[in-house]
Amino acid sequence: MSDAYFLYHSIGMYPGKTADQTRAMTEFAEIWGRPDDAQWGAVLPLRQRFIDRWRAILNAPEGSVTTCESVTQGFHMLVEALPDHHLRGKTVLVAADCFPSNNFLLAGMAEARGFTLKTVPLRQGAAWVEDEDMLAAWTPDVGLALLTWVSSTSSRRINLPALVAHGRQMGSLVGVDTTQAAGLLPFDVGAPAVDFALSTSLKWMCGTPGAGVLYASPQLTATCQPQLRGWFSQPDPFNWDITRFTYAPDIRRFDSGTPSCMAALASLPALDWHAGQDMAAILAHNRTLTDRLFQIAEACALPPVTPRAEADRGGSVMLRLPEDRPAASIVTALRAEGITTDARGQTLRLSPGVLTTLAGCDHLAAVLPGLLRA
Repeated sequence: MSDAYFLYHSIGMYPGKTADQTRAMTEFAEIWGRPDDAQWGAVLPLRQRFIDRWRAILNAPEGSVTTCESVTQGFHMLVEALPDHHLRGKTVLVAADCFPSNNFLLAGMAEARGFTLKTVPLRQGAAWVEDEDMLAAWTPDVGLALLTWVSSTSSRRINLPALVAHGRQMGSLVGVDTTQAAGLLPFDVGAPAVDFALSTSLKWMCGTPGAGVLYASPQLTATCQPQLRGWFSQPDPFNWDITRFTYAPDIRRFDSGTPSCMAALASLPALDWHAGQDMAAILAHNRTLTDRLFQIAEACALPPVTPRAEADRGGSVMLRLPEDRPAASIVTALRAEGITTDARGQTLRLSPGVLTTLAGCDHLAAVLPGLLRA
């Protein structure tokens, strides 16, 4: 049942997605499989259109966004390219409810880059890291902080302006993982101004895996020297003089060898669809359905781990299941009823999007109480 699809925190859907992706991949196959020399002339402009769609979503200037495989890879590209003075002998700050992959990455890079990783913990029994705790841990020794705009485990939204303002006072580089709300909530890399941002075309963007993006401010980019470099890192990729390498003056220096284009091309129909939507209406639809989900939680006596205030959350409502009702069993039983969701531990994650309807929420309300009693 598409009207009971609650998985936008993972894989977003929109009307006609299958047909759009089929058409895009068929067109790619026709271009790439034709025995002529027109392939790159057709494919590279499509990759650029993907980048430009993301620039519009982030309100980023020209030459400041490029592709990457994932948020983790894009973050690695950025950190590895930073001048040593930003990291060596400094602290890198993250919250304990950041996406674990980013924490795994930093823990593995700390020794080689000479920084100390500081992970701000959750308070006992809490579902998210409080902004006040981040601010208290954010001391002048912090060279870089990665902020998670919206948590994947609580849908809690941080006070980004306050945190960025504090980071500026501390002299830190400030980056933001926008993954869990990009495409649903408006985001502007210049308001407040951040040094870098990362996202993926999955989730609310309704695209495919492998289609990540990295934004880096022009000021920061000018100081970066990516270790992974190649012919596309140059101002002119067709420079073949091996004694005359120079970095491109903009984000292209983060490109390296022949660019991977398939994920961008497969996600482009979703980004084109997104660009044609009334985003205020999509957000209003989400807010109507999330209000209904809070009502269902109350009726089922399930404590939300998502803030109730709209300004403090993303597009999901996450609920704590009783310890004697294994989440995996609940998710499986809901799937059998045509209700698509998932869980992290005992947290049931519900994220309604454009395909989800009030009728789908009502179906959840009719099914869930019986599963909790079973």
